[in-house]
Amino acid sequence: MSKDELTGDALVQVLSTLASPHRLRVLAMLAGGRAYVSQLARDLGISRALLQVHLKKLEKAGLVTAHLELSDDGKALKFYQAAPFSLLLTPEVVAASVATLTTDAKD
Repeated sequence: MSKDELTGDALVQVLSTLASPHRLRVLAMLAGGRAYVSQLARDLGISRALLQVHLKKLEKAGLVTAHLELSDDGKALKFYQAAPFSLLLTPEVVAASVATLTTDAKD
């Protein structure tokens, strides 16, 4: 995610995605390297179903990436890793992003 890609809609999506303590924990776990869903769920102490919901939101916001691999015994393992990103949030960045908003505020 580059400064040029940070439209108002993308900024809203990233900030709302990061507003969840669970998603922050998931992202923090993935900062140490890649992991598969079952291992992440065990490490975080949450269900795989709940983890999948959070991972989908993180992936949609461009904060994590995923890929499937086959284990030695033929099981499909979905691995996630943190996507490289840097977010510099200044009043000027917010002002530039607001000019590109296409969604209505619901607050």
